[in-house]
Amino acid sequence: MKRIRHDGVVVVGAGLAGLTAALAAAPARVLLLTGAPLNQGCSSAWAQGGMAAALAADDTPELHAADTVAAGAGLVAPDMARLLAEEGPAAVRALAELGAPFDRTAGGDFAQSLEAAHSKARVVRVKGDQAGRAIMEAVSVAVLAARHIEVRTGCRLRGLLQDSDGRVRGVVAEQDGALTEITARATILATGGIGGLYAVTTTPAELTGDGLGLAALAGAVIADPEFVQFHPTAIDIGRDPAPLATEALRGEGAVLVNTDGERFMARYHPDAELAPRDVVARAIHAEREAGRGAFLDAREAVGSHFPDEFPAVFAACLSGGVDPRKQPIPVAPACHYHMGGIVTDAQGRTSLEGLYAAGECASTGVHGANRLASNSLLEAAVFGARAGAAARDAKDPGTRPLAPVVPPVLPTSGLQILRKAMSRDAGVVRDAEGLTRLLGVIDALEAGHGQAPALVAARLTAACALARTESRGGHFRSDATEQAAPRRTFVTLAEVSPALKYAAE
Repeated sequence: MKRIRHDGVVVVGAGLAGLTAALAAAPARVLLLTGAPLNQGCSSAWAQGGMAAALAADDTPELHAADTVAAGAGLVAPDMARLLAEEGPAAVRALAELGAPFDRTAGGDFAQSLEAAHSKARVVRVKGDQAGRAIMEAVSVAVLAARHIEVRTGCRLRGLLQDSDGRVRGVVAEQDGALTEITARATILATGGIGGLYAVTTTPAELTGDGLGLAALAGAVIADPEFVQFHPTAIDIGRDPAPLATEALRGEGAVLVNTDGERFMARYHPDAELAPRDVVARAIHAEREAGRGAFLDAREAVGSHFPDEFPAVFAACLSGGVDPRKQPIPVAPACHYHMGGIVTDAQGRTSLEGLYAAGECASTGVHGANRLASNSLLEAAVFGARAGAAARDAKDPGTRPLAPVVPPVLPTSGLQILRKAMSRDAGVVRDAEGLTRLLGVIDALEAGHGQAPALVAARLTAACALARTESRGGHFRSDATEQAAPRRTFVTLAEVSPALKYAAE
């Protein structure tokens, strides 16, 4: 195996968290590894709604933090929510300075929209639904221009290097079929979520929890893996991944109706279309399961302005034969965001020395059981910068890594079996029978293909969902009778090993 000694920081992943971390690590040398070209294969570039921040005169970070805590159903770490909200405005302004073309008012201020569970209109957008791509284009230009950053595309993370004390000393990467050991004084994982483990998802197919799984295999503490957010309004036109109908449409007044044209959300929550995402997702799931169907009707709210105000949604609808100016959009819940991840502190440090994490693969405690809309890009920017700054100052311990153990990759055939099982049994509505069945599928796949990181990520999600015998936030158990006292999940892979996984039955 080829070996490279990198005197600096290795960043794995090129979404907003990874790119922000790479920029913040200056002047340390950064080697940025990504499987896809910049601006591809990451959820950040697909984000539509925008970034939430207290930028308006009638808004404050305290209000933003309070909304974040309320949405998280008792599990948000208040100090982390406060940090996110306080540093949010500066993060948005920094992105604007890099060239992110946020929508502006006639007076030059940031134009801000209202989204579900926010008490104020605080979401900055770009042309309605172009925020993610526009932000990523601006940050990508800055990364490519930065002299301290080397970008290597076509690289897949295959393993973590550790010394005899368990400290992470770098990574094993695969490029063009060849494996390379890359040692570094600090390693930042910004590998995204687990959406690719689900059959119905709004995220890039590449995101199969590799960073989460490899960190767990290395012994890292994982938090809240059972909490998966399902976006209520994926556009149901048979595409994989499913295109997204941004929540901003409901903020603009679009309504949810069933096949009979009935507005049904008031039956499920007093805030109707602007109820928290988990509530809306379950309502749509219930309508569809009852055979009544679910559609997002934006004909009056947006109508003829669709091509200009929401071009991505408009193009996706037309590709499926739906003209949203004249027809309601068929929608379905889809795996959208993973609230759980690798436990980190405010500087991105994990439980393993030398390993940092940022973005969706990390768990800072800011999202709790249900992420507040448009807090994901904000978290990536705020905590990505913090992780990069902390990794920049890390000292090389001078230890030698042990011979790497490179786990197998789950083949496509096995991944398709897993995706169907995850959507069926660890989806919007769960119960003990389904989760136990899912763990059996994971056992069988692991017996046939080995302990692939994708299977590790799926096992953590399923086992912790089985152990949480209550409904809270994005985790809904149809067989739960009472809600327990709020508690976060903190586990290692050893605690959800095959010998222990049915302990919660």
